[in-house]
Amino acid sequence: MANYRYCVAENWGKGFIEHDESSKITFTGYPANVWGLPINNKDANLWINKVLGTVKTRAEAQALVDAQIDSEQTAWDNDNESGETSSEKEQRIGFRPVDITLEE
Repeated sequence: MANYRYCVAENWGKGFIEHDESSKITFTGYPANVWGLPINNKDANLWINKVLGTVKTRAEAQALVDAQIDSEQTAWDNDNESGETSSEKEQRIGFRPVDITLEE
């Protein structure tokens, strides 16, 4: 049984998630503006409408997250400096982005 529903909504900053909403809804943000929300939660459904979110299936949301992470991994892989060790690269630009699997 699914515990989460997913939507795509662009975070515009202040007011995107209000304090009272965060006390009623558990938000999980992912790459590609994907948001995981508890399923069958009236407040979550109202929030999706407020932010003009587009509901996605888990598979659709996973494809968006995968594409974003693949792009970030490629950029990380291609950002090399001559003679740089892997630990020096990690100090310079951080760790390589890791794959994320969305929960059901």
